[in-house]
Amino acid sequence: MTNIESNPVEIQTAAKNIIDFLSNFENFSKLMPPQITNWKSDENSCSFTIQNMATLAMRIKEKNPNQLIIVSEAPSPFPFELSCELQETSENTCISTIKLNADMSMMVAMMAKNPLQNFVNILNEQLKKMFEIQQN
Repeated sequence: MTNIESNPVEIQTAAKNIIDFLSNFENFSKLMPPQITNWKSDENSCSFTIQNMATLAMRIKEKNPNQLIIVSEAPSPFPFELSCELQETSENTCISTIKLNADMSMMVAMMAKNPLQNFVNILNEQLKKMFEIQQN
């Protein structure tokens, strides 16, 4: 199992606002880096291609007040779970961490670890930017 964790970021909004935003995959497209192509989504699922890597598909598995868990679907080349975990530090501030747990071979893990690390960091930074823009 390969475990990848984003750098934590502080976001100036309530955890509920982040969970509500992430609970609709239509919003995820706003967080994606330029290396993402072929984006397709509805409210509960999405698929996309990471340039020069693979096509991934995912759906929402579980939604809690401080955590959203997303799991892979076909045609993803390996099973994975992506979660956004939020720790409230005040009524309108929380710390967000995005975690990716993937079941991939050692060889694939060696090639994919850095791009996937960059991916979760970009998602988390973009999430922070989205809520900073909404505040202004």
